Amino acid sequence: MGEGVDPTQMCQSLVDKVAQSKQLMAITDPEILALFEDWLEELENEVVSLARTHGLLNADSLASNLGLSRRGATFLITKLKNEKKL
Repeated sequence: MGEGVDPTQMCQSLVDKVAQSKQLMAITDPEILALFEDWLEELENEVVSLARTHGLLNADSLASNLGLSRRGATFLITKLKNEKKL
């Protein structure tokens, strides 16, 4: 991990976010959820396209290119790597 990240804290944060996500899904309008999923898919496609054009991206350059936070860019990169799309 090399960046001074505490794995325990990171795991707890992830568990908290999953729980919050499940709570939000229970009260979210299905149409809004579908719009969010479409938006996320478009972002993922744009990241893959940028990676093909410019090579491997880091979170800072991706955030700058897409107008995202660094955390959002890191999430997308990690998600796409885990799905073997990057």
